[in-house]
Amino acid sequence: MFSRLFQAIVLIAGLYLLVSSCRKEDDIATSPDYKLAFSNDTIIFDTVFTTVGSTTRTLKVYNRNDKKVKISNIRLARGTSSNFEMNVNGFSGTVIKDIELDSDDSLYIFVRVTVDPTQSNNPLIISDSIMFETNSNFQDIDLVAWGQDAHFYVGRNKLQGLSYPYGIVAGEGESVTWEDDKPYVIYGWAVVDSTGILNIGPGCDIHFHQNSGLWIYRGGSIKVNGLVDSVVTFQGDRLEAEYKNLPGQWDRIWINEGAVDNEFNYAVVKNGFIGIQAEITRQSMGNKLVLNNTMIQNMSRWGLFTIGYRVEGYNSIFANCAENTAFFSVGGLYDFRQCTFANFWNQSVRLDPSFTVSNNLTVFDADGNPITFLGDLNASFRNCIIYGNLDEELVLSEDKSVAFEVLFQNCDIRTEDPLEANYFVDCIKNAGPKFIDVAANNYRLDTLSPVSDIGNLEVINGSTVDISKDFDGNSRIADDGPDLGAFEFVPAGKRK
Repeated sequence: MFSRLFQAIVLIAGLYLLVSSCRKEDDIATSPDYKLAFSNDTIIFDTVFTTVGSTTRTLKVYNRNDKKVKISNIRLARGTSSNFEMNVNGFSGTVIKDIELDSDDSLYIFVRVTVDPTQSNNPLIISDSIMFETNSNFQDIDLVAWGQDAHFYVGRNKLQGLSYPYGIVAGEGESVTWEDDKPYVIYGWAVVDSTGILNIGPGCDIHFHQNSGLWIYRGGSIKVNGLVDSVVTFQGDRLEAEYKNLPGQWDRIWINEGAVDNEFNYAVVKNGFIGIQAEITRQSMGNKLVLNNTMIQNMSRWGLFTIGYRVEGYNSIFANCAENTAFFSVGGLYDFRQCTFANFWNQSVRLDPSFTVSNNLTVFDADGNPITFLGDLNASFRNCIIYGNLDEELVLSEDKSVAFEVLFQNCDIRTEDPLEANYFVDCIKNAGPKFIDVAANNYRLDTLSPVSDIGNLEVINGSTVDISKDFDGNSRIADDGPDLGAFEFVPAGKRK
């Protein structure tokens, strides 16, 4: 049963239909060039429900053509299984047929959703769409509601050059903390403004709708404070089994320069377009991005993409991306220790090596003209694994007009090129790390791995971050020497 408020809305809509039906009839256009216009392209039901909840939203449909049109049908895509109800000019149902709309006229559609977000078996997001058929043209309006109780942030502000709306989650000079009480859902772009700080506590689950992302604007910062047994997860908002390892479900975490370090501790970033993009947009403020015990995997383009940034990586995994697990460009300052870069992408053809270190980047302007950006590079990778399913997984791109200082020390690298002494110290190539199960994103080392015990202990002792334990918390210094990569080999019966 509709509420009294909804019945009143229906009555008003019925009177509107009665008045509009008295107008002079025009010829009905039949050309497929005649289309409808809408007040919104998406209707979002963003009320937080703590009990069984329902709310009503309004969609206005316009005929901005020079003749009357007939809308053959207006229907809910999911039909009778939908959580949504609609009323079109006083008529309720999942399908409404043969609605005539005069030139320069409009009609109202009232949409209502009923959902119990306290039901844990609900999907996180409940969605549907209203389908319109006019002169063989099909148009649709998305409907989105929250299926579970969550913190949600809906972008409503527009910014030129940004494809999707944004909302501020930490304003200028504001410090905001997210705790693990319920999931966080982001629709559009969530922005940490200049001098704002977003602190994310252990165990938080952050979900992004399609094309959504998190933007740490110039001068802002993010602190992700997961723990070994309570990681912070960034992923899409589709939790069905078929989406578990599906890339491209959301956009990226985008970090600009700032005066305060950005930190990710015990975080998992998965199933997006780009995992983390860190770039200097004007000039460096001296901050850095620290990735400690962090996993970035299943990206439809890049895992970690940087432009002239300063990044430190410890005990971290970058895996299974359609292009690069890591792409360091326009120089920058990089120090990575005990990290695994493993690309066994199999969801499409991957032609380019997975790991790129460059002091330059060439892009093309609107007219197709190349523009090259340059920056001094100082990069070191110690006790790391750089491997994948291509014969060549490493690119070093040097422009001799700026600095290019690169060191690989005690690394296992899959490459067809010789390991030149000026770049490679005590490295091996093409050894095959013997990961346990790359198909399941398990990059722990199996028995008799050739990279066991061949790491340099001074890489651990000289680190500003304690990396004496691996990603799982196992000691690296309790046997003959540290293994390469983020995981220390532990016999199957003793794994945590």
